[in-house]
Amino acid sequence: KYTRFSVSYYWINSLDQKTSIHNRSENVDIPPGKENKTATLPYDYSIMPLESTSSTGTYYCEVKWNDIQKKGKGVFVLARGYRNTSYRWEILITLTVLLAVLSITSTALLLWKRK
Repeated sequence: KYTRFSVSYYWINSLDQKTSIHNRSENVDIPPGKENKTATLPYDYSIMPLESTSSTGTYYCEVKWNDIQKKGKGVFVLARGYRNTSYRWEILITLTVLLAVLSITSTALLLWKRK
C-alpha cells in the first residue's frame, strides 16, 4: 500500500500563490524482512539558480500516498538582486594611469620652470 507514492515540490510566494516546481511518482520495493518497519528515503531536488527576486517565497515538499498526504514545514528563501562589481579592476587601473600621467606632467613642468 505504501510502496507507491508521489513527491511534489512547489513554492508559495508573498501573494499566497502556489507554483508547482517538480512532480514525480515513485514505486519502492520493500526488501524481505523489512516489511512493517518505518523507512526514511532521501529525495533531494535542487532549484538553481533562482530566476529573480520574484523567486522569494516558502518552498515545500509534499508526499502523497493513496489516503495520506504529508507536507514539510517549508523553507523560506529570500532572493535578493545584486550588482556585478567586476569594475573594481578597471577603476583601479584607470586611477593608477591617471596618477602616473599627472606625476609625469608635474615633474616635466617643474623641470621646465627651473630652466
